[in-house]
Amino acid sequence: RPTLAMASSAAFMVAAVLGLVLASAPAARAWSTEGHMLTCQIAQDLLEPAAAQAVKNLLPEEAGGDLSAMCVWPDQVRHWYKYRWTSPLHFIDTPDKACTFDYARDCHDPSGAKDMCVAGAVANFTSQLMHYKQGSADRKCKRLCEGADILYPAFLHHCSEVLNATVANADNLTEALLFLSHFMGDIHQPMHVGFTSDMGGNSVNLRWFKHKSNLHHVWDREIILTVLAERYGKDMAAFRKDLQHNITKGSWSDESSWKDCADLMSCPTKYATESIGLACKWGYDGVHDGDTLSEDYFGSRLPIVTRRIAQGGVRLAMFLNRVFGDHKPHSRDVAAPVNLVVAHDDEL
Repeated sequence: RPTLAMASSAAFMVAAVLGLVLASAPAARAWSTEGHMLTCQIAQDLLEPAAAQAVKNLLPEEAGGDLSAMCVWPDQVRHWYKYRWTSPLHFIDTPDKACTFDYARDCHDPSGAKDMCVAGAVANFTSQLMHYKQGSADRKCKRLCEGADILYPAFLHHCSEVLNATVANADNLTEALLFLSHFMGDIHQPMHVGFTSDMGGNSVNLRWFKHKSNLHHVWDREIILTVLAERYGKDMAAFRKDLQHNITKGSWSDESSWKDCADLMSCPTKYATESIGLACKWGYDGVHDGDTLSEDYFGSRLPIVTRRIAQGGVRLAMFLNRVFGDHKPHSRDVAAPVNLVVAHDDEL
């Protein structure tokens, strides 16, 4: 049975690392810090009231209600011993040049453990968040128990159990929210669903204009940082405003179909399939080790990058609205978590 101290460990870890996230954000590399923040800002602006309140309830107090402030947290902790098991959840390695994603074939970690990939992670943490409404009753009970030492002394033992369980559940759901928000960004970055031999372009060394980089980093951050510097004076708010304008004005011809999702558990496979298709057509095509990529590559790939950031935001909002909102859940949305291997306190 978890103790209050054990149950509080996740909340302490999240709060402690928040300062690290905010302090080191400019140097972070994944769907760059900017990319992840944009995805989460777009999503939070599209939340319905019930989902917006749930997100606010789950975020650490230090985040100030801003989901984007915590969107890079999974990158910051992936190499910590406690969270080392999450490292393979950020990507998918597919067979070289197959240009397809098959969940049964590809969703595993280097040792072969099933479901340990970004598509499995999105499904798993979505499933965990579906317990949030069940926890609402626990939180009401917690509020009653906080005054039990004065009003109902005989209930103190029971209340101790309720408080411990409620804190543990809230901490787990907070982490699930942060992981889902981050991995929804990763699964939309085409090179996070790349070829096995080059680790999603990480070993394709090249130059981006005048400096050294690699193909994976070009898609993670170089294109985003270049457009911010050249067209927006490094003003993230202006860039986000343009992305949101394109969403609301229907600038993408198929934007209305982005939220199509028969059930939340299967849609990550759809998103990963899109990404490997884009990686083959736009990421790898015509690129060789030692190349210099510049204006032509930047100009032709920028629309893909901005579209994927926007899609990630729209779809993250759709997931959170379905999970936390007042909608009647789709019958296939509710599923048991996939079998991710999770490190527990007694194993650390």
